[in-house]
Amino acid sequence: MKYFPALIVNILLASSCFGAQNISQKNSVEINLDENGIISNNGFTKNTEITYYETFDHSTFNDLLQKFVSADGNVDYKGLKSNYKTLQSYIELLKTNQPSDNWTKNDKLAYWINAYNALTIDLILKNYPIKSIKDIKDPWDQRLWKLGTTWQNLNDIEHKILRSMNEPRIHFAIVCASISCPKLQNTAFTASKLEDQLTNATKEFLADTTKNELSKEQIKISRIFKWFKKDFETNGSLIDFLNQYSDVKISNSAKKSFKDYDWNLNE
Repeated sequence: MKYFPALIVNILLASSCFGAQNISQKNSVEINLDENGIISNNGFTKNTEITYYETFDHSTFNDLLQKFVSADGNVDYKGLKSNYKTLQSYIELLKTNQPSDNWTKNDKLAYWINAYNALTIDLILKNYPIKSIKDIKDPWDQRLWKLGTTWQNLNDIEHKILRSMNEPRIHFAIVCASISCPKLQNTAFTASKLEDQLTNATKEFLADTTKNELSKEQIKISRIFKWFKKDFETNGSLIDFLNQYSDVKISNSAKKSFKDYDWNLNE
């Protein structure tokens, strides 16, 4: 029997975790099972159509990203500033609906990745116009957002929450509003698409020659790989990680250096 365990779990969660008021048709994904789908004696057949409901509705943030972030990841902060109330409405949703133990790992990852990116945008807009996030005093340590009962800052979300979930690809999904960061994706992350989204973000970052220069015998890579070295070596070497997502086959003996980091604003 072939099956999608995360899919089944989330269908159950959709009806039990939050209730109908937190689930919208706008935030659903219809899945038409084919020969790779579920074939069993429990009611699922290869022609079964399932509607997958995300545990958290990220559609408001998705709409903003679609409108104000280019395909290259350039952010129209002026446009976002004019739609600040919409961003705040999404942040209010984050504040009042935090992940619980019943959420799947993918639902939690999607929530915290989007939260990090939305709160970073909010931080920039609170101080805009600026040339760099580093023009803000202690940008990653400011506790400006009370999510549930906890005042969060960007450092805690990244280092205490996301990094503890043992998914190194989060480093190519969260964005610190700077040119040398991975590009800000112009779609929100969702649990149902998370695997593909994280893989695509990682591959795009490695293929961007302004951020990484890869060849068989020499690599000049982003300082992200220096700052978070341990995260990329949990299942092998850094080269092993790079070779999973790079179009270039890198030798284990390749010479390694790191590129300068451009902290100018990603607009």
